[in-house]
Amino acid sequence: MLKLYHVPISFNSRRVWIALLEKKLQFELVELKLDGDQFQPDFVALNPFHHIPVLVDDGFRVIESLAILDYLEAKYPTPAMLPTEAQNLATVRMAQMVTINELAPATNLLFMQMLGVKSDESKLEEARARLATGLSFLENLLGNSSYYGGEQLSLADIVAGTTVSVLHYFNVSLDEYPILSAWCERLVQRPAWLETTTSTRDVAAFISRRKAQIAQSK
Repeated sequence: MLKLYHVPISFNSRRVWIALLEKKLQFELVELKLDGDQFQPDFVALNPFHHIPVLVDDGFRVIESLAILDYLEAKYPTPAMLPTEAQNLATVRMAQMVTINELAPATNLLFMQMLGVKSDESKLEEARARLATGLSFLENLLGNSSYYGGEQLSLADIVAGTTVSVLHYFNVSLDEYPILSAWCERLVQRPAWLETTTSTRDVAAFISRRKAQIAQSK
């Protein structure tokens, strides 16, 4: 059976979790606590970089969330989550990479500010501008399509959606992006998304723990 080592609140973990559910695969969840579990010998043997998620499939280990998603798509192609038509495939890949390379770093900086880690105001402004550029790009890229792969859910929707749909935690509004806002509403109503949503209380508890860990490290 497939086994996913993950942390529920992690964007990287959640995108794999959702893909497993959307593909209706049977799998076992192994939840880690990132206050030491990632350094335990058993996990280091799976991922020497101490990162989640990790997928194990019949003894075959895959690290890095995008690699895991591609592996799942190749081995378990039903339902298909990657289009074959050239332009649609390029659209999916662009949405994935803009999320990873543009939105994620900016979001991480805002998250660190939320935790009380001081950053130059100029860097915060740069992060907000980077988010705005990324969101505008994704808005235009989606256009009139229901999903980034066309009319069916794609890996790009999972990757981008797990980030965009929680930006409100960082005081980032989608009011200026009506297409993205409507797309997010479609996503968060899907059963896989509802099953993997972290409660507001759990988010608050996670933030509190991280603040305490940062304070202790000073």
